[in-house]
Amino acid sequence: MRLGILGGTFDPIHYGHLRIAEEACEELGLEKVLLIPGASPPHKGKKEISPFTDRFAMTKLGTEGSPVLEAADLEGRRQGFSYSIDTLREIHDIYGPGLELFFIIGMDAFLEIRTWKRHKDLFQETNFVVIKRPGFSDEEFGPLILSMDLGFEPGGENNSYVLPSSGHSVIYKELTPLSISSTRIRELTATGRSIRFLVPESVRSYIVEKGLYLNGRS
Repeated sequence: MRLGILGGTFDPIHYGHLRIAEEACEELGLEKVLLIPGASPPHKGKKEISPFTDRFAMTKLGTEGSPVLEAADLEGRRQGFSYSIDTLREIHDIYGPGLELFFIIGMDAFLEIRTWKRHKDLFQETNFVVIKRPGFSDEEFGPLILSMDLGFEPGGENNSYVLPSSGHSVIYKELTPLSISSTRIRELTATGRSIRFLVPESVRSYIVEKGLYLNGRS
């Protein structure tokens, strides 16, 4: 099984997240993509985020319109910080042998991967699909991967690199950019402005019904 995963705070989930997941699924020939809200993301530090129950509910609502996207509450069932290495290993345990994982991640987040818990072990568990972001040129990607000193070698397609010890790849992809920000959505909501067409209507209705983001947090 070829399975994609896209993690994030999803506070709230928006069309930018959903489009990336859907497009990556098609581009890579995946059977489905799990969207996994982080229960307690370590990189957020002491920043206030909405309760996991609300963020998971919005993620579930947002994925309902796609046959290949699915919300997963794996990290909400664990105690403590939500580390990617633990999530990847849990997914392998759930799906069993033969699973091929593709971790979808923006370039901005991938640039910080050396700060993640047991980051070298991540490349033993999954392929990475790194999504191009503005301000980072294609020519910088190869030197970045090789600078990790993990033994990556150029792959069979442009801007992909293979780690022989695991057989996993890091693939650089340009997908349809939707410059939508969860921070901006929270700001608009806090000031009483419309967020229509930034999030699915079901997510917008949930935000209104629950009164999320009205305390001015952004």
